[in-house]
Amino acid sequence: MKRQRIVSIFSAVCCFVLSVAWLPAPCQSQNSPNHPETQTKQPLVVDVDLVNVAFSAVDKKGKIVTDLSRNDVRVREDDREQVITSFSQEKDYPLAIAMLIDTSTSLRDKLKVEQEAAIDFFHTTVRRKLDKAMLISFDSTIDVLQQFTDDADQLTKAIRRLKPGGGTTMFDAIRLACQDHLNRQEGKRRILVLISDGDDNMSFESLNSTLEIAQRTDVSIFTISTNTSGFFGMESPKNDKTLKRLAEDTGGRAFFPNKLEEMAVDFLEISQELRNQYSLAFRSTNRKRDGSFRSIKIDSNRRDIKLQHRKGYYSPTG
Repeated sequence: MKRQRIVSIFSAVCCFVLSVAWLPAPCQSQNSPNHPETQTKQPLVVDVDLVNVAFSAVDKKGKIVTDLSRNDVRVREDDREQVITSFSQEKDYPLAIAMLIDTSTSLRDKLKVEQEAAIDFFHTTVRRKLDKAMLISFDSTIDVLQQFTDDADQLTKAIRRLKPGGGTTMFDAIRLACQDHLNRQEGKRRILVLISDGDDNMSFESLNSTLEIAQRTDVSIFTISTNTSGFFGMESPKNDKTLKRLAEDTGGRAFFPNKLEEMAVDFLEISQELRNQYSLAFRSTNRKRDGSFRSIKIDSNRRDIKLQHRKGYYSPTG
């Protein structure tokens, strides 16, 4: 009897489970949080194959060109023409500016003029609640004198604290600014302004590795030379070539003033150029995700116009 009772109970439980399993699923109402029409929309997936490139245009006299249209330019990646999906002129794009000032012993006599020119630049360029700027000095050591701020007065105080030091760690200072500071500034155009004679005798980084870092972090470098030879109409081939390549390969611009006092004019040109840049985007026809470097070339069908832009980018991986 006991065994029969257990079997009866087991059969009843099984019948109950089967009956529940075969019950129809409850209908969802239109107001149900699980209904497709009331679910929160998923964010759009960003297409990493879309390449954005900022560039500026100057005429043969070096004056900024502000009236380019989409039909005036074409873009190639690794010598293959690409279809431009968007084009715009951006006068009010937010900026993140890292200024690097060489304070090595060789620039001791020029420091005062550099300070005044840099102060004017910050006051005329940095807009409150929109742009941010920071200050780094370098000689045998690298010092962050002011973190990112939109307060030009704070930047001025930091510039006043500049003091000449020993050797030069220019490449390492650029790496620090790009990787540890500018790279964290999302939603802003990343700009590095370098005031130096282009000499480097203490860095671990090389010119090539520094360029790769700047290109991977999408930083444009503007350089102002303080070479003494330039002030006397002479050339300093090695150092000037370094400053020029840092600028041209990253979409910036190199300045070589004949007189130290002209540095203020160069700063003004940088400020104007940053407010008169263009932006275009294209979807790369190369779908490989191999992390390789891809060259970019933007041309204009208008004569006597030079376009300044980064020379390429590193493709995504994975």
